[in-house]
Amino acid sequence: MVLAELGGQIASALQKMSNVTIIDEKALNECLKEITRALLHSDVSFPLVREMQNNIKKIVNLEELAAGHNKRRIIEQAIFSELCKMLDPGKPAFSPKKAKPSVVMFVGLQGAGKTTTCTKYAYYHQKKGYKPALVCADTFRAGAFDQLKQNATKARIPFYGSYTESDPVKIAVEGVDTFKKENCDLIIVDTSGRHKQEATLFEEMRQVAEATKPDLVIFVMDSSIGQAAFDQAQAFKQSVAVGAVIITKMDGHAKGGGALSAVAATKSPVIFIGTGEHMDEFEVFDVKPFVSRLLGMGDWSGFVDKLQDVVPKDQQPELLEKLSQGNFTLRIMYDQFQNLLNMGPLSEVFSMLPGAAAQMMPKGHEKESQAKIKRYMTMMDSMTNEELDSSNPKMFNESRMMRIARGSGRMVREVMEMLEEYKRLAKMWSKMKGLKIPKNGDMSALSRNMNAQHMSKVLPPQMLKQFGGMGGLQSLMKQMGSGKDMMGMFGGGKDK
Repeated sequence: MVLAELGGQIASALQKMSNVTIIDEKALNECLKEITRALLHSDVSFPLVREMQNNIKKIVNLEELAAGHNKRRIIEQAIFSELCKMLDPGKPAFSPKKAKPSVVMFVGLQGAGKTTTCTKYAYYHQKKGYKPALVCADTFRAGAFDQLKQNATKARIPFYGSYTESDPVKIAVEGVDTFKKENCDLIIVDTSGRHKQEATLFEEMRQVAEATKPDLVIFVMDSSIGQAAFDQAQAFKQSVAVGAVIITKMDGHAKGGGALSAVAATKSPVIFIGTGEHMDEFEVFDVKPFVSRLLGMGDWSGFVDKLQDVVPKDQQPELLEKLSQGNFTLRIMYDQFQNLLNMGPLSEVFSMLPGAAAQMMPKGHEKESQAKIKRYMTMMDSMTNEELDSSNPKMFNESRMMRIARGSGRMVREVMEMLEEYKRLAKMWSKMKGLKIPKNGDMSALSRNMNAQHMSKVLPPQMLKQFGGMGGLQSLMKQMGSGKDMMGMFGGGKDK
C-alpha cells in the first residue's frame, strides 16, 4: 500500500534509536535525519519536512530533560505529534445531516478517480442511512456519464445526467433541483476534470459552484502525483472553496507523501482515502489512527469499529463474553475468520493491530493469506461439532486429522498447520481473559474500556519496551486521553 514503505522507514529509525544505550544529541539527529530522508523520498514537500524537524528539536530539548525522563518516549511522542500536525489542518470538514438536503461537489484532475470516488462516497453514506443521489456534470470526458450510470446502478443509487446537453452548469442545476424535490439528503455533483490545470477547467468549476451553491467542495487527488501535489492543490483552492480532500489509489506502490502534504496547501482535512477499485475499499481518514498505523502502532478503535460493522448487534454481547473468559474454540476461530473476510482488504485490517501487520500479513502476500484463511475454513467444515467446540488441540490424533484432510480435499500436514495457527491464536486470545466487559455488551464501549493493563498484555514486548514499560504506557494513555481517544496512538480522536 502507498506509504507502507514510509511507515517502515520511520519505524526503523525509531527502532534504531531504541537500541542506542544513551540518547544524546547525536542519536536524536541521526533518528531525525533518517525520518527526514524517508519523508522527502516519499515526496512530502521540503518546507513541511524542515518545519517538522525544527519543531521536534524545540520539543525535545535533551539538555533540559531530567535524568528520570524517558527520552525515547518523549522523542517518539514528539514525532507522532508532528506527523499528526502535518496532516491535521485543525478544523473539521462539513458533515451532511440526514433528512436535510446537502449538496457536495467533487473537483479534481482527470484520471484521479473522481467518478468512482463519487459513487464510493454515496455508497458509504447510503450504508449509514442517508438517501444519496449522483449528478454527472462532466460533459468533457467521453463516457463519463456511462461510467457514473454503471456505478450508480450497481450501488442502487439514483443518478442524473444527459447524453445530449453540453452545458455542465445546466445539468448540475437540473440534477440538484430534481433530487431536492425527491427528498434526497445528499446530492453529489461530479464535475469535469482535465489532464492538466487549465483556465477553462477552473472557470467551469466556478460556474457550477456558483449555480449549485454546494455545502462542501471535495478535492480528489491521485496519490501518485508526487511533488506537484502542493501546487496543484493550491490552484484548486484558489479557484473554488475546497473544504475537504479525498486521496485515491492508496493501494498502489507510488510514494504518496506529496498527496498528504496537499492538506497544508488546501488547509482542509483529508476525510477519506481510496484503497482499491471496489465500493467498500474506501476508508474514513482519521489522523491519529492513520499515523499510528503508519508507524506500525495499530488502531484498536478502527479495528473494533470494523468488527462492529460485520458482527450482528445481537451477537456482540456473546462474543465479548467469550473474549473475557479467554476460552477460544475452533468454532470461534471459524466465526472470526468469517468476520475478518467481511471486514475488507486484509492488509488494511491487520495494519490496525499493533505489531501484527508484519507477522500476519507479509508484504505483498495478501492474496495468499486470504486463500490460506479460506483453506482453513474448508478444513473446519469437515470437523464434527465436538471438535469445533473443543478448546483442547490434543484431541486431534492421527486418525482425526486424516479424516479432516480427506473430507476437505487437503493434506494432513495442512491440517496440522491449521491446528498450529489455532494454538497461536488461542494463546493471544487467552491474554484478554478478565477484560472488563461493558454491561450492554457494546463493542465500541469495549474499545474505550481497554486499559493499560490489558494493552500491555496484547502489545508485542518490544513495543511495550519502547513506551517505557507498564508505567510509560499508563502515563501515555493519561496524556493522550484514554477515554476519548482510545489512548491516542492506538485510537482515534473520535467522539463516541
